[in-house]
Amino acid sequence: MSAGSNHGFVDDSGEIQRYKDDHAFLPESTALYLDLYHLDAAYMAWKGRHTGAATFDLYVRSNPFAGGFMLAAGLEPAMDYLQRFVFTDPQLAYLEEIKHYEPAFLTFLSEMRFSGDIFGIREGEIAFPNEPLLRVTAPFHEALILESGLLRAIGVSTLIATKAARLTLAARGASVADFSFRRAHAPYFATRAGYIGGCDSTSFVAGAMAYDIPASGTIPHALVQAYPTELEAFRAAATALPHYSLLLDTYRVPSGIEHAITVAKEEDPRTGNRLAAVRLDSGDLIADSFMVRRRLDAAGLPEVKVLVSGDIDEYRIAAILGAGAPVDGFGVGGNLGVGLGTVDSGAVGGVIGAVYKLVWFDSDPEHPARIKIAGDKSTWPGRKQVYRMAEFERDLIALDDETSPLDGRALLQPIVLGGKRVMPEESVQQIRSRASASLAVLPAFLRELTPHRPYQVDMSDALLALREQTISHYSD
Repeated sequence: MSAGSNHGFVDDSGEIQRYKDDHAFLPESTALYLDLYHLDAAYMAWKGRHTGAATFDLYVRSNPFAGGFMLAAGLEPAMDYLQRFVFTDPQLAYLEEIKHYEPAFLTFLSEMRFSGDIFGIREGEIAFPNEPLLRVTAPFHEALILESGLLRAIGVSTLIATKAARLTLAARGASVADFSFRRAHAPYFATRAGYIGGCDSTSFVAGAMAYDIPASGTIPHALVQAYPTELEAFRAAATALPHYSLLLDTYRVPSGIEHAITVAKEEDPRTGNRLAAVRLDSGDLIADSFMVRRRLDAAGLPEVKVLVSGDIDEYRIAAILGAGAPVDGFGVGGNLGVGLGTVDSGAVGGVIGAVYKLVWFDSDPEHPARIKIAGDKSTWPGRKQVYRMAEFERDLIALDDETSPLDGRALLQPIVLGGKRVMPEESVQQIRSRASASLAVLPAFLRELTPHRPYQVDMSDALLALREQTISHYSD
């Protein structure tokens, strides 16, 4: 039952494709990153030789945060999960102990490598409900057993990338920094997806290093409290760092800004160390930002930026900037890192409604289409393609063997064919650029935090007909 430890996708040069991740926290094998019932189902399918080619769609039923769009993300983490999905001897021994699977099945698992096809919407593209973000075609047991890991990688990443995009749109050019590490349930996913969605930097140093993105931060309240006076604490920061930022609300903001100005005027001529920014983390952020900006300008420090943090979300950003507050940037923590919703949006957030559904099964050649009939949760059968018509005129979901519409751009692109990765790995910077371009051409009504109408997504006539036929077949 031996299994190798470095079975990844290979590119045309024969090189193993690796995705940056933290291997101290993520073990070499991801084969047990699944729910137990998927293993049981794979076992039953294996015993019954029910292992024909099956197609699953991974999609989302509604936009998160009651918004108008999703920003697709998580494809590279999903590919990393997939390429390291190899059962090791200790894992197989554990399964033998807890489930008493037949030895032949454990041998089967040890030899299993993904052999199918994956089409996906590229990271940084805009997507909408019911559009497959991934289309997985493989032997039934292979495709099924990957469900939970793929849902986690794509779902969590898309949720947080969408949240970051909403924050960025609300900020209207002001910077947004990811302060979410201490709150994030999946910090590497959060840092990566946040940057893709538009965050300019992160406070999470390991994440900044892993993805080669800017790191940022100010000073904590505890540092200020550790010194006899606020002024002494500020002087220590100014002496230690060539470019430093100061937190003003440990005691009183009016005295805090005066101490910051005093230190800046002392230190710049003495050492050249420069005050880069001041941060407000509590209190009346709007009133205090006006006061702080006035005092900085009067002191001849117009280049010093005013940053705010503390329970910031997209609605609060919109309110602060809508009041004309002179804020240059926002630090966002838990609302970003766990993708929280808001009372204003009417959406709880924290999770995205991603699902992974069987839509086609070749083992039944007379009726290969598969459907779940459950009212609003009924699925759409068939192998599909998604087309963007013109520049956000509308989207069309069609069967993959239909003729492509003349003015449509196919969104589902081949990622893996025959178990081999065919789409080159992309850097976070490349994906961020695509996301920025996608958001730049997003229609104005979809950029609203709570749009008044949804984007038009149509189903082709052939897809509608297949659904009706499939419902009729399984309703008899």
